[in-house]
Amino acid sequence: MLFQNHGVLQGKVYRIVYRKVKMAKRLIFYAALLIILFSVSGCPSEVSRPPEPPAVENSESETAVSEPNKITPVEIRPDVTEPDKHRPESARVFHDKFAGILKDFVNDKGMVDYKGLKREGVRLRALLEEFNSLDPNQYRSWPKEDRIAFWINAYNLHKLYVISINYPIQSSSRFLRVLWGPTDLRHIESKISVYKFLVMDEEFTFKKVENRFFRAEFDDPRVLLAITDACLSSPPLRNEPYYGYKLDKQLDNQVKRFLSDPIAFGIDRQKKRLYLSAVFETGRYGRQFLDKFGIDRKFKDHPPVTRAVLNFITNYISAGDASFLEVGNYSVKYMSYDWTINDGS
Repeated sequence: MLFQNHGVLQGKVYRIVYRKVKMAKRLIFYAALLIILFSVSGCPSEVSRPPEPPAVENSESETAVSEPNKITPVEIRPDVTEPDKHRPESARVFHDKFAGILKDFVNDKGMVDYKGLKREGVRLRALLEEFNSLDPNQYRSWPKEDRIAFWINAYNLHKLYVISINYPIQSSSRFLRVLWGPTDLRHIESKISVYKFLVMDEEFTFKKVENRFFRAEFDDPRVLLAITDACLSSPPLRNEPYYGYKLDKQLDNQVKRFLSDPIAFGIDRQKKRLYLSAVFETGRYGRQFLDKFGIDRKFKDHPPVTRAVLNFITNYISAGDASFLEVGNYSVKYMSYDWTINDGS
């Protein structure tokens, strides 16, 4: 009987101790929670910010410009030009369809949130279908500027799509990952080059669009600086669509923005050397400047394609830099192209 009473008593003690311990644990948990909440509300955490763009050298200075390596794309803000009432409303409304996704996933520096864009694949595919479902008769009724804007927008949005579905970039070659870096677009170049898409029920590749429209039919070399390679050395992507009613202004602004960045243009006056983006090379887009900007009177120390490119560039740079290009004695060096993805995720 004694042992039986002792067991009952011991059970009661254990239950009392267990309840006390459980209550103490709850008190400790709630106290810790209050401390955390107080810390968060009283001491806001530091907000991470994107890196500041590198300082741009004063174009009039004599300081040497060295070839850049990693460059943050320059800021591009949407244009606020009012629509032309004499232009077809249907064209402006069509281009407006793409404003939201560009604003949501492309920042002011031309960097793209590919991670977020990948999650919005259904939304992006629905927008791409707009290019395919457009009535060709309606397209042909638009002014030339709206047709150019149509193809720039189609090209750039399809480029964003093909990269987003292959994001994050994967390479099966460990050697190439070391050679190029893990986020180099050349790892997926084969997928980009063979990517096919429908526009007004006709099949296209990026190269076909470039050759048929940007190099031949429209023949405006500024357009080649509006289409994106989706990398750090590419002309930066705008976070607004192109529109026919303000296309000329948008393209001029695009060229000025590109040339204001060391990834595209720089002068080393001490070494008497001009640095240019590789997009201006003969094998890239250089030949496209010959018809409109070819010249023999100036830049005589350079071949015809380079003369045409230099003649084009002098319209978009400072008077001091333009004078140096026109009368200076210098060599031209094309900068290496950085194919690192323009990932702002």
